[in-house]
Amino acid sequence: MASDSSFDIVSKVDRQEADNALNQAAKEISQRYDFRGTDASIEWSGEKVMMKAISEDRVKAVLDVFQSKLVKRGISLKSLEDGEPYPSGKEYRIEATIKEGLDQENAKKVTKIIRDEAAKGVKTQIQGEEVRVTSKSRDDLQDIIALLKGKDLEVDLQFVNYR
Repeated sequence: MASDSSFDIVSKVDRQEADNALNQAAKEISQRYDFRGTDASIEWSGEKVMMKAISEDRVKAVLDVFQSKLVKRGISLKSLEDGEPYPSGKEYRIEATIKEGLDQENAKKVTKIIRDEAAKGVKTQIQGEEVRVTSKSRDDLQDIIALLKGKDLEVDLQFVNYR
């Protein structure tokens, strides 16, 4: 009897790459001429990223630098959830978080897409913050990966444990 093949759909961010992107952004902000005298900074604040500057425009520019560094490090901007600039004392701040894991809503969207558009023998199962996809045919699994890569979902997906 042929065994089923499977893979997991997850949404993870390499924490080290995110840290490297933040450090590169901090270095660029400290060295760039247009940030001189604006007290612009970016740093980890617990699990969040805190960006500060003396004006709303400058703090948005800090966010832009951070986003460009994330993209260069191979981290999708879908994983970054940034807020609006808000005043705090004499400075403006933006708090951003890096999202990890598939929440129930997005996991259900992924399973619905697979149910509606994939071959009949494909089974999906939500397991916490990931979705397991199984099928007898490896070709079906590869078709599902291609299908999901073509969809514009609000989360960044990775495909792991392909067996």
